[in-house]
Amino acid sequence: MIAYLEQFVSETTTESEPKLEEEEEDENKILLCKQIELQGSIDFHCGACKDFGGLNQSKPLAVIKPVGTEDLVRVIRSVISSSASSSASSSSNLTTVAARGNGHSINGQAMTDENGLVILMREINGQIDIIRRNHSCSNGDVFVDVGGGVLWEDVLLHCYYTSGLAPRSWTDYLGLTVGGTLSNAGISGQAFRYGPQTSNVTELEVVTGKGEIVTCSENQNSELFHGVLGGLGQFGIITRARIPLEPAPHMVRWIRMVYSEFDEFTNDAELLVNRAECDSFDYIEGFVFVNSDDPVNGWSTVPLGSNQLFDRSRIPKSAGPVLYCLEVALHYRNGDDLDTVDKVVSKMIGRLRFIRNLKFESDLSYVEFLLRVKEQEEEAKANGIWDNPHPWLNLLVAKKDIADFDGLVFKKILKDGIGGPMLIYPLLKSKWDTRTSVVLPEGEIFYLVALLRFQLPMVGPSVQDLIIQNQEILQCCTKRGFDFKLYLPHYRSDDQWKSHFGKQWSRFVERKTKFDPMAILAPGQKIFSRNNPLLL
Repeated sequence: MIAYLEQFVSETTTESEPKLEEEEEDENKILLCKQIELQGSIDFHCGACKDFGGLNQSKPLAVIKPVGTEDLVRVIRSVISSSASSSASSSSNLTTVAARGNGHSINGQAMTDENGLVILMREINGQIDIIRRNHSCSNGDVFVDVGGGVLWEDVLLHCYYTSGLAPRSWTDYLGLTVGGTLSNAGISGQAFRYGPQTSNVTELEVVTGKGEIVTCSENQNSELFHGVLGGLGQFGIITRARIPLEPAPHMVRWIRMVYSEFDEFTNDAELLVNRAECDSFDYIEGFVFVNSDDPVNGWSTVPLGSNQLFDRSRIPKSAGPVLYCLEVALHYRNGDDLDTVDKVVSKMIGRLRFIRNLKFESDLSYVEFLLRVKEQEEEAKANGIWDNPHPWLNLLVAKKDIADFDGLVFKKILKDGIGGPMLIYPLLKSKWDTRTSVVLPEGEIFYLVALLRFQLPMVGPSVQDLIIQNQEILQCCTKRGFDFKLYLPHYRSDDQWKSHFGKQWSRFVERKTKFDPMAILAPGQKIFSRNNPLLL
């Protein structure tokens, strides 16, 4: 009987404790809702404590599912009020706000602390509205107004299938939010011609760290406009963007060409990005792969279809441990003659120095081409590796150092691959608006280097080993004096951030002081803290 009673008491105690916790959480929700006067809802259990990188965890006080922009204002003003009130209770002492788009940050940039709030921007993605200044489709006459929480793939599908139009600058992966990429830069193979996505927006609606809704453009509230673009979320949350549109092509000729020598690869890539628009391709990227039969990192990653074979006998015996692939695309329309397309391509690549018979082509629709990474995403999800940690490293490296970077990093440190793509391609600084918050290396030409690692359990290095290797790369670049900047930067000290921004640091601090003086926004970036003396 005693044993039975002990078991009964134990079971009832175990069952009652969660109930008390639930009641306490319900009370906290009610208090928080009343404090914020929220029209949307609050979730204390939403999975917003991790991001795509999977390298950091930080549980917020709560996750906000807003109804509209006004909810963002209410949240930020509540945090301001809570911080200003010395009598605020611990349950309502809110500290920071993090806007979370599609959760694709790598190093916890969209996270906040235990007293902070995460706002799910996808909940207020809003309408996608095409605006015509007149009845023509000339460049500069047609725009799309889109919510900051809308995915780029939805922008593409809506504009293309309703009007035959599309933005001209993209990211490689379109499962990202408009506000998210505009807060960084937004880079893909079109950026050599049109610049990043931050150079292809004409107007923004922003909720600042003061809780103000501000419409801004190049001519209206221009300091906020340029500050928010590439501003890492430090000055405001983008709730709407106006993007120029142009007539979209129907089809794409997708081509990959293999090189054994790095200087020939970079010379040809730079030749193409500097050519006049009528004499070059519409998309130019490149990548490095291992000179072996490794199925994840080697030759088989280059062909564009299962019916295409990589003839390894064509590789020169003098080739090193890695090879290079120049990837280009040419747009055309349904009515274009394919023989003419063939002749145009042949003329453009005629003098390029790639390895003959190691060229691969494929024709696909414009939408299929832009969504090509989505297919890889679905495969990765099916294989169970999409949700694994992603210790990615993205760099912008000056042209003057890129050859030494290749010899040090690709040919030595990464000669066996990384279990994912190793992108490298040139960009032109003249296509970037230097008034934005994005910082770049010196010189007109610089290179994007993206090490997109996928951690493969049981068959590859541990996540910690991959992180250590990233640190080794950065340390080597710094020691050698390379001119480089982290893209999607993540630092942990004031000195590192000052070094990153360089001569633009004082401007960045001034903008923070003006638009988010209490350092409420984007705490996960680790640039400013609530007690940072820089803002006093």
